[in-house]
Formats: sequence, structure tokens, C-alpha cells
Amino acid sequence: MNALRHFYMEIPIVTRVYTTVCVLTTLAVHLDLVSPLQLYFNPTLIVRKYQVWRLATTFLYFGTIGISFFFNMVFTYRYCRMLEDGSFRGRSSDFVMMFIFGGVLMTFFGIFVNLLFLGQAFTLMLVYVWSRRNPMVPMNFFGVLNFQAPYLPWVLLCCSMILGNTVWVDIIGMGVGHIYYVLEDVYPQLSNGYRLIKTPYFLKRLFNEHIERNYQAPAEDRPGGFMWGGEGQPVAQPDQADDAPQPAEQPPAAAAAAQ
Repeated sequence: MNALRHFYMEIPIVTRVYTTVCVLTTLAVHLDLVSPLQLYFNPTLIVRKYQVWRLATTFLYFGTIGISFFFNMVFTYRYCRMLEDGSFRGRSSDFVMMFIFGGVLMTFFGIFVNLLFLGQAFTLMLVYVWSRRNPMVPMNFFGVLNFQAPYLPWVLLCCSMILGNTVWVDIIGMGVGHIYYVLEDVYPQLSNGYRLIKTPYFLKRLFNEHIERNYQAPAEDRPGGFMWGGEGQPVAQPDQADDAPQPAEQPPAAAAAAQ
């Protein structure tokens, strides 16, 4: 029990809270403590009956306990933790702001496509942002398909189509992930660009982050660092070929490979 408690407390705070609440919500439904009818996204009940908790519970329930729930939890925990331990290390407040930004956009889009639960879309958003920030990580899908990280969301989308699941959940998750990636990683790198998503000061105080830490993506993770379907490496400019510093070798990322 001590080892289990130690492992649990080592999980970053945002990942630990979100995954724990997701598991507890599913267990509560499984034990008939609450009904899915009390949790699903319903704009009419939210507005007219003031059932505002549905704005949160739609992201917390992943269906009945089974193989689908297990895989959803594995993907959610895995990529949520890798983001928080990676590009959001020391910036938990910015990570929470990403949750808020993604949740608001998904809720808006969910109105038009009549989706009841958005937890899987939220997971796809996490996967998409991680894959774009780690473009050179090799992936392996069930030992059959080898590809690089930016293709992972599309592989998951194809799997949903093969299994006959609705693809709108995956499309919304990938779309919101792409919007966040452009606003946070692409636009600020432009000549006249700046960060459009600002983290409120109270969130920084909540996580005791008083010093502004703007995320600066490594050169290999910035837009254009991944060659979609291309071969070979980018060619250095003639006047920089001899003096340009060589990029540091990336650490192994075997733990990031999708199983």
C-alpha cells in the first residue's frame, strides 16, 4: 500500500486530479450511486434547470467499466501526464488553462453535433497537442504499424471509423487541439505574433507560480520541424552550415510509444 500511495502521489497534480475524478465518476455510475442521465451534456437542462454540473460531468464519464473504459483511461492518463511532465513542467496553471480553453470550445461545438459525453474528445485533444509538440517521437501501434507522433491522432480516428464509432468525437478533439496548438505554439512564433491565451493570475497564485514562464518550444518541436511524408533532413543555409550548433540528441521516448 505504501508503494501504491507513493506512486499515486508522484503523479503530477492536474493529471492526478483529473484521472481520479474520471475513475470515481465511472465507479459511481457502476455502483448505481448516480445515473448517466444526470451527467450527460444537455444545454436545455443547463439553461432552464440550472444543472450547471453537466458542463463538467460530460468530460468525466467514459462509459461503463470495460475494455473501452480501460483504454480511454490509459490514453488519458498517459498523454495528460506526458504533457504535464514535459512542455507544461512547472506550469500547471497554464495546463489548467488549456483544460478550460479546450472544455469551452468542445462544449460550444458539442451543441451543434448533439454529443452527450465529451471525455473522449478531451483525450484526443491531449493526444493531438502532445503529438505536435513531439513530432520526431517514433510510435508503434499494436506492433503492426510504425509511424511518427503527429500521425497518432489520425490513426486513432481511423480506428474509431473501423470500430463503427461516431467520428465527431475524434474530429472535435483534434480540431480543438489544433486550434490550441496554433494559438499557443505557432502564432506567437510569427514576426508580429503574441500569446492569445493568457492564464489568469489567480491560477498562478493557486499553483504558487508567481514568475511568468513562457513556454519556448525546442527548435525541433516548432512548426515546420516535422516533414509530413517527406524524406531527408532540412538543409542548413550556406552561411550557417559550418557555424550552426548541432541539435542535441533527443532522449529516448520508449515510454511514449502507443501500445
